[in-house]
Amino acid sequence: MRFLRFAMLFAMTVWLLSPARAEVADTPVFPVTLHHAFGTTVIETKPQRVATVAWANHEVPLALGIVPVGMARANFGDDDKDGILPWVKARLDALGGSPPVLFDEGDGIDFEAVAATRPDVILAAYSGISQADYDTLSQIAPVIAYPQAPWSTDWRETIRLNSAGLGMAREGEALINDIDSDIASTLVGHPELKDKSVMFITHLSPSDLSIIHFYTTNDTRVKFFGDLGLAAPKSVRQASQPGKYSGSISAEQIDAFDDVDILVTYGDDALFDTLKSNPLTRHMPAVANGAVVMLGNDPVGNAANPTPLSIRWVLKDYVARLGKAAKSQE
Repeated sequence: MRFLRFAMLFAMTVWLLSPARAEVADTPVFPVTLHHAFGTTVIETKPQRVATVAWANHEVPLALGIVPVGMARANFGDDDKDGILPWVKARLDALGGSPPVLFDEGDGIDFEAVAATRPDVILAAYSGISQADYDTLSQIAPVIAYPQAPWSTDWRETIRLNSAGLGMAREGEALINDIDSDIASTLVGHPELKDKSVMFITHLSPSDLSIIHFYTTNDTRVKFFGDLGLAAPKSVRQASQPGKYSGSISAEQIDAFDDVDILVTYGDDALFDTLKSNPLTRHMPAVANGAVVMLGNDPVGNAANPTPLSIRWVLKDYVARLGKAAKSQE
């Protein structure tokens, strides 16, 4: 049984592990009860050792002054290949102390590695963990899972859930307010974005544009457009199935998305040239008008999926790119 391996690993590694590097504030709010897609999690006492799995959950404790004992290694947008994104590195440097253990999740959650960090709580409010993943992680420590559907927890709810699990709900709300304030001040200079419709297409292959894959209104990238004054077009809303963060459509039906003003996708100039020359995609108004934002495997492309620390790191750059695309419609 895999969990027996965890126990053995605990015994072998306890003496190697340093004490917890940060503690949650002493607000007497425990026990904390949180409801999520897999049921209910009760955290009896203030967590001293915080581990996180999946994307971006580690940014909540870091933003609140807590260095996790372990977190997922970055596998997209990591320019220097050290497994830590630049805004995370900046925060770790500011907080000091030893860096967290990095969990390699290329083949799924590394349960043994998580167990070896001896966490008191595991944060996974934004994730795609399965029931089996949740059950296994729960044998290690209480788990904060997503409230409804995988990969659909927006950045505000991610902060609220994870901060509540740390006993720092008040600090979490203050963080949300600070980010909202930065977004609002940035948008003052970009009135061209207001009410423009936008669609986020997933990674495309220039060699095969027969199927168009896109993020639905359930996805956090698309939800973030609303924060920026942009709107999901009726076509995308109608094509978004409950509980699904992505969808697809045959390129032969691409006319269904004629109400899209701005197109955002991952790729380079070569892909944009292919979209413009393809007999089907070239008829999309956004492509015909050049209202396309091409994102790369870099920090800005990474941060299009908004997270507590990345938003302010790339906000001006990302909004400027969207604004340039919006102006091509005028």
